[in-house]
Amino acid sequence: MMMKPMALRCLFLGLLFLIGPVAAQDPVLSHQVEQIMDRPAARRAFWGVQFVDLDTGEVVYQNYEEKLFVPASNAKLYSTALALTRLGPDRRFATKLVADEQLGESGGIQGDLLLIGGADPNFSSRIVPYNPKAEYGDDPLEPVRRLAQQAYDRGLRSVAGNIVGDDSRFVWTPYPEGWSVEDSTWSYGAPVSSLSFNDNRIEILVRPGAAAGQPATLRLEPSVGYYAVHNLTRTATTRTVARALSIELKPEQKAVRLWGDISVRSPGRELSIAVDDPALFAAIALKQELERLGVEVAGTPAAKHYDLAEAPDLKGGPPATLQAYPLELASIESAPLREIIKITNKTSQNLHAEMLLREVGYSLRGVGSHEAGIEEMRTFLKEAGLSPWEFFLSDGSGLSRKDLVSPAATVKLLRHMWNSPLREAYVESLATAGEDGTLDWRFSRSTAKSRVSAKTGTLSHVTALSGYATTLDGRHLAFSIFVNNFGVSTSYIRNLVDQIVIAAVESTPSNVTATEPAAAVAGGP
Repeated sequence: MMMKPMALRCLFLGLLFLIGPVAAQDPVLSHQVEQIMDRPAARRAFWGVQFVDLDTGEVVYQNYEEKLFVPASNAKLYSTALALTRLGPDRRFATKLVADEQLGESGGIQGDLLLIGGADPNFSSRIVPYNPKAEYGDDPLEPVRRLAQQAYDRGLRSVAGNIVGDDSRFVWTPYPEGWSVEDSTWSYGAPVSSLSFNDNRIEILVRPGAAAGQPATLRLEPSVGYYAVHNLTRTATTRTVARALSIELKPEQKAVRLWGDISVRSPGRELSIAVDDPALFAAIALKQELERLGVEVAGTPAAKHYDLAEAPDLKGGPPATLQAYPLELASIESAPLREIIKITNKTSQNLHAEMLLREVGYSLRGVGSHEAGIEEMRTFLKEAGLSPWEFFLSDGSGLSRKDLVSPAATVKLLRHMWNSPLREAYVESLATAGEDGTLDWRFSRSTAKSRVSAKTGTLSHVTALSGYATTLDGRHLAFSIFVNNFGVSTSYIRNLVDQIVIAAVESTPSNVTATEPAAAVAGGP
């Protein structure tokens, strides 16, 4: 039976209501983007793209924008937005040296000396504010030396007990779900702790031996005696070597095995490895520096954790209360959060993003746990206009392979932050195309240089770029591009992503034909 025209019209309008408004798109830009994504290698990958005009709300281009993708480090857009909103741009963090008793007449403490982690991501020699030309200062022990000197100047001369690194502000769950076992070896996968000294990492500087056949020479920075190193390397005479350098951590033995060959002509290699117990690492460094000043320490370095079994509810509880200590010997305060997130986003610092997520949980829900941070994230993203099925976040850094978000959800977040009082702090935290951070070399010879502020993301078979772009004619765009499951090099796909962004920067509004449904999109969140 054929339907009458009026019935067909009603059915069509009903379908439009169910599907939602159809966005106006720039036809020229759409053609350019589709040509880029139509290359053979690109066709085999999964693409999700959305560009939205921040001034009008109109969609400039989109493709599979509601599908879920592994975002890699684009997850930091979410965790830093959460931290800025919930903690405030001026929030600071303090690392303190305290004791349960006052100093004796001779400057002695009979009990333990505690180094209390206050969730400062930059308890290190890192240069703050962010400096694109120099990441760290010359002395990696500098913050520990400062604390030791302050304590000495206050009269500390002996400690009968232990030097305790206390990271009990956060629940001791150092590795989020979805991280790989291999991640824990390297500094990019350093364990999460509220007492994080030197980004919880040790640099092993490997140089050729004096002659062929000899072991390579090794130097560890900072030199604190945390790991015993078994050097099984060999210096080779040839430019190419039969065995690449390999490393194995043995955390239970506090040992590192290093083997393989290095060419006698090599300028050297730098291997950045993680420490498995950051609180103990900091305590060892502090004991060393106190003794260097002449303070006698009878005890040993130790760590104090908030064990997972002790936490009654990981998603929230009563407001957290800080333990009061009768003696504070030293303290170092961090830079404000607005400066901290510049380092987190521009350099894509995983540890910092994870610390911020847990600090939100601690400050807002009384528990310094990943779970409490994620619960507060869900509340925040609902306020930002995101639906629960548009995202699934398992960590704050994007290192977890369980994370899933959509381009449309990411653009909603970007629009929310653009329209908030925190716009300046948030946008300034992102890498600038062709100038700094993870974009310092990208777009450097294109029209997009200095016109894009964005967060990169890279994992195996994953690349992402999301942020803000200013077109040549002055329009402001929010965009998100995710590419998953490609079987070619990351550099090849990254180049295609950059071409799409450049095409958007060079697009003109005359290409866009506005329609009534597009106006509905403009009024959305």
